[in-house]
Amino acid sequence: MFIKIIIISLFGGLLCLDRVFIQAMVSRPIVIAPVIGIILGNPYAGLIIGAMLELFWMDRSPIGIYIPPNDSIAAALAASLAILAGQSLGAVTKELTALSILLAIPFGILAKKIDVKITESNNRLSDQALEAAKALDLCAIERKTYLGLARIFIFYVVFLFILQFIFVPALIWIYPQIPAEIRAMLYMTYYFLPLLGIAVALHTIKLRGAIPVFCAIFLVVAAAMEYFHVF
Repeated sequence: MFIKIIIISLFGGLLCLDRVFIQAMVSRPIVIAPVIGIILGNPYAGLIIGAMLELFWMDRSPIGIYIPPNDSIAAALAASLAILAGQSLGAVTKELTALSILLAIPFGILAKKIDVKITESNNRLSDQALEAAKALDLCAIERKTYLGLARIFIFYVVFLFILQFIFVPALIWIYPQIPAEIRAMLYMTYYFLPLLGIAVALHTIKLRGAIPVFCAIFLVVAAAMEYFHVF
């Protein structure tokens, strides 16, 4: 498991770099979580987690100087926690998935605060690169650019490694001891999170009449599931 944690930390850190470099959208939760799932042999769990977190933070885009919560870290961490713990416990259950997501979300917010500090630090590198440009020192400009990227990459790798190293064993130990009542709550949370995400998405698109249509569709689907005893 230790080797898997190191691999996920490296791949997760590399994918998270897309937030500040190239920006080809591979750092989005809907991409990064399934990739983590593929690496760990459970792409389905990664896809579910990625879809939930993608909806949850859909309205938080890095526009201008605004730095949103780090949904990339949250997605990589949630997928890793659920799948690695599930491999030790026998299965990635709905309750375990919900618990992993709930554990990962606060660290996405914490990572945002650290992102802000790193960005402020890199602003000094940018000023130094401008001075190097005035002196026509291209090598110095390259060094400042790579140093800024290295700082972010190292932070992502170390942050993911520490969180996984602490929470994967903790989750494996705690989860079997969770009372039935709490498990029932986590089971319902698993189905509530997508609804919360859809509400965020509907608020984002601001399409007239979308909310009543969604409510009607949801009511029909819920009635059908109850009739056919899906749950």
